[in-house]
Amino acid sequence: MEFSAKQIAELLNGLVEGDENARVRNISKIEEGSSGTLSFLANPIYTNFIYTTDASIVLVNKTLVLDRPIKSSCTLVRVENAYESFAKRLQIYSQLKEKKVGIEQPSFVSPNAVLGIDCYVGAFAYIGQSVKIGSNVKIYPHVFIGDNCEIGDNTTLFSGVKVYFECKIGKNCTIHANTVVGSDGFGFAPNTEGQTFVKVPQIGNVIIEDNVEVGSNTSIDRATLGSTILKEGVKLDNLVQIAHNVYIGENTVIAGLTGVAGSSKVGKNCMIGAQVGVAGHLKIADGVKIAGQSGIGSSIEKEGEIVQGSPAFNIGEYKRSYVLFRSLPKLNDKISELTRKLNSK
Repeated sequence: MEFSAKQIAELLNGLVEGDENARVRNISKIEEGSSGTLSFLANPIYTNFIYTTDASIVLVNKTLVLDRPIKSSCTLVRVENAYESFAKRLQIYSQLKEKKVGIEQPSFVSPNAVLGIDCYVGAFAYIGQSVKIGSNVKIYPHVFIGDNCEIGDNTTLFSGVKVYFECKIGKNCTIHANTVVGSDGFGFAPNTEGQTFVKVPQIGNVIIEDNVEVGSNTSIDRATLGSTILKEGVKLDNLVQIAHNVYIGENTVIAGLTGVAGSSKVGKNCMIGAQVGVAGHLKIADGVKIAGQSGIGSSIEKEGEIVQGSPAFNIGEYKRSYVLFRSLPKLNDKISELTRKLNSK
């Protein structure tokens, strides 16, 4: 689909500088721009490319000052925030690309399942009994949705997603390929002899609120009792493990290869880096930032705390300690040398 500079400016409340009839059909980086593409300039590091890019339209900040002419084939659209405006444009572009409706065959939709308007169900998808699906939901091929699940409006489940029975996913959510929502929590109790383990039934569910995005190959376990909960605005990366009865607060983001063990509660607006391990039954306060590869073995009660290390502690103390333990080999050599000198006397 084509857009003109005038249309883009109207959409983003911007000002056209150049040919308002310039048209684009695709997206590009500014340094790789070609005729017919839209790009943007937000980071000053890339400013030099504005003078050489072949992109037909470039989004720039209204405050950008040019010190020499750009190519005549390039039209600028000046906006308040080029990065934010480009992200908005990408969202529209993505939505247009993914505009699908209808039920493909072969697929199975239970007779008593309820689907809203303008839904898409891909081939080989399975929708179980008493499922309630909102409007404009996209269910890609090979998705499984178990009995009594609920999926809110404008949510997308990409290929291979599995949603176990009685789980709830809110509006405007995106669940990427091969993620599992509602698999059993890791609950086993030793028998009386203590030699084998007996499975504890996991009879709760998972509740994912509105505007949540979950990366591919992530597992979110159902609760033993009650619910595992991802609050509104949570963002999970690929390969994240959320165990049974975990609670993740509003707008918290968690990077890949992180695991949160059972019954831990993570506050709102937290940022958790990659490869972090959070032990079970802990509480992480609001606004906490956890550096990648950290191990969290005790609760973090202070809001806004920044921690690093395994076991993790305050990042300022960690950096001071890091300087010291990096020097330990040299310090050990000095001690050994002093010991030899003392022993030789």
